[in-house]
Amino acid sequence: MTSAFTSRVASANSQPADLMAAIDACSRALATIRQNLGGVIFGQDEVVNQSLTAILSGGHMLLIGVPGLAKTRLVKALGTVLGLDARRIQCTPDLMPSDILGAEVMEESDAGRRAFRFIPGPVFSQLLMADEINRASPRTQSALLQAMQEKHVTVAGENHALPTPFHVLATQNPIEQEGTYPLPEAQLDRFLLQIDIGYPDLDAERHMLIATTTAAEAVLKPVITAADLLEFQKLVRLMPISEKTVEGILNLVRNGRPETTALDIVKQHVAWGPGPRASQALSLAARARALIDGRLSPSLDDVLALAKPALQHRMALNFTARAEGVTLDQVLNAMMAGIR
Repeated sequence: MTSAFTSRVASANSQPADLMAAIDACSRALATIRQNLGGVIFGQDEVVNQSLTAILSGGHMLLIGVPGLAKTRLVKALGTVLGLDARRIQCTPDLMPSDILGAEVMEESDAGRRAFRFIPGPVFSQLLMADEINRASPRTQSALLQAMQEKHVTVAGENHALPTPFHVLATQNPIEQEGTYPLPEAQLDRFLLQIDIGYPDLDAERHMLIATTTAAEAVLKPVITAADLLEFQKLVRLMPISEKTVEGILNLVRNGRPETTALDIVKQHVAWGPGPRASQALSLAARARALIDGRLSPSLDDVLALAKPALQHRMALNFTARAEGVTLDQVLNAMMAGIR
């Protein structure tokens, strides 16, 4: 499978017909992946689609939802079907950077010579789940930030490259905030999407109840390999994007900044708006969403569908907004209405 996808993507670099063939092949594989995930993740189709969008874009994602909504299960399932080495970190206030990155230990050989050997931590994986990331101390969060941005870590002055692909899927509980350390804006900006997970509807919850308590649960198997995923990520960047869609992305992002917007609600109620990474995130994510649907190029509808996941963690309201009861959702709706 890997060689077939590699040859398709390589030829797609020069021929439009080959690009469409590569997109068709990728879309079929992604349809199988979504079908398999749907057998273990019930009633969260949009969450699954957004998660695949983030990974196809080569980015990290932040999952926010109350306990019991299958966040951990989703990460494990993604690791299996995508053929990735997945590991999990349970973040706590006493978690140290070395617990994530690894550490050097002194070893003595049979000849009596002593030397340091680096023992890699769980960050040396292709899919890293940081469960309840806001419970980790700022020092530990900063260690993870380097891994997310630079794709390598520094221990005892030595750089250690991380595996490829490398994705961080972090979770947060929006209810319990006692004993937590809010993520700094710089780290939030490194997450391509913030995916909010809500409760499933009645039919989905009934299906989940029956499937998980009365019979053997579905067993997932790899659909693609890590090498295939890298080719899919290359394909996303080869997909053309229209000038209209580019202008829509730029207008949407710049309308979220009090300094450059024409919207009164943003000028009056936004403390700081999204930076250039937001434009990059929307460009890649819109293409990935089109790829999942088997389309050659993204449209403004893709941008609007991903506007909230891409922007809501990159903006902050001021005191006036909190005093007047203005929500970020209202601000985002006004921004999206400006490009329709």
